[in-house]
Amino acid sequence: MTSPPSDQTPCQQPCTGLRADAERNRDRILAAARRLYATEGLGVSMASVAREAGVGKATLGRRFATREELVNAVFTDRMDAYVDAVDEALADPDPWHGFIGYLHAVCAMQAADRGFADVLTMTFPAAKTLEACRAEAYDRLLELITRAKNTGHLRDDFTHQDVVILLIANAGVVTATGDSAPDTWRRLVGHMLRSYAAPGAPIPPLPEAPRPTALYRAMVRLSQTGPGTAQGGGLGR
Repeated sequence: MTSPPSDQTPCQQPCTGLRADAERNRDRILAAARRLYATEGLGVSMASVAREAGVGKATLGRRFATREELVNAVFTDRMDAYVDAVDEALADPDPWHGFIGYLHAVCAMQAADRGFADVLTMTFPAAKTLEACRAEAYDRLLELITRAKNTGHLRDDFTHQDVVILLIANAGVVTATGDSAPDTWRRLVGHMLRSYAAPGAPIPPLPEAPRPTALYRAMVRLSQTGPGTAQGGGLGR
């Protein structure tokens, strides 16, 4: 029986199947990494990602040779949103209000995804896309800070390093309280805004403190799991 004509040679046909399999494996790995990073942070091992994705470590290694490659692929879209947050703040006709909105938006991103909380407080030199977005956001943040200071509402001695300090602190709060008191980060941001504001600057009301029982559960959890190991410095250059 004669085979039907095909534009592909016998060699090309299985290669197409392999490419499809490779793409499916890549998608499975990315989905698994997003789930694990979001709930457990960047401390998740590559082996854990492979198990979650249902692939072997060799398959994971062919798709993503290093953790930085995987982190770059997982968080590129979130870094785009991070840049958008600065742009939205710069578009606000009131730079002080835009500055407040920016801090809330970025800290909310950290609270929604523990992995991204870590990404914003770490640097990944080999993750070119992430670092390009970070540099872009950094330049625009400097402009936002200057505009907010010109309103007279942001303290003159505030620096961009203070944003890094806030993100490092918030990453720790998110890690410790995310399960038992998930809105605790709002209280932290509220207090920090009071320290950043010049006398007489309008500031939002301070959010309520977490319930003592919820905070106690967070402290118990932290004592069992240990403090996070993220290393800071991610925003500045």
